[in-house]
Amino acid sequence: MPMKQLDTILKYEQDNEQRCADQLKIAENEYQQNISRLQGVADYRLEYMKRLSQRAQEGLDSATYSHYHAFIAKLDTASEQVEIATRQAKALVEQSKSIWLKQRQKVKAVELLRDKRLAKIAVAADKTEQKMFDEIAIQQYIRRPTR
Repeated sequence: MPMKQLDTILKYEQDNEQRCADQLKIAENEYQQNISRLQGVADYRLEYMKRLSQRAQEGLDSATYSHYHAFIAKLDTASEQVEIATRQAKALVEQSKSIWLKQRQKVKAVELLRDKRLAKIAVAADKTEQKMFDEIAIQQYIRRPTR
């Protein structure tokens, strides 16, 4: 395979690898954002529970208690939804990482093939150069005046 074709394939595979790496980075960022959201919801729920406890000690009517309880239930639902999103994001990270690793293998394979091709070209050039030097030496020997 000509070097130009190998270079083209290598560039194509490297571009694909970069796209895969970008997708992996996006997936990892999304996962981290979901973890932060989950922590935020958990922190807010804890704070709200503390307020409920404080208000309960001061005296709380049933309507206000129901309001607090309903809001905490909504926070629990939100937390569950964020947990689902976090699991999905983690699965996407794993999938993206697997795709990136496979693409990285392709790049390495093309690089290896290219390196082998370059080595073959170098060996052929060395042989050609050696033949040329041998021919020059032979010609010099032949043209050398005999004594």
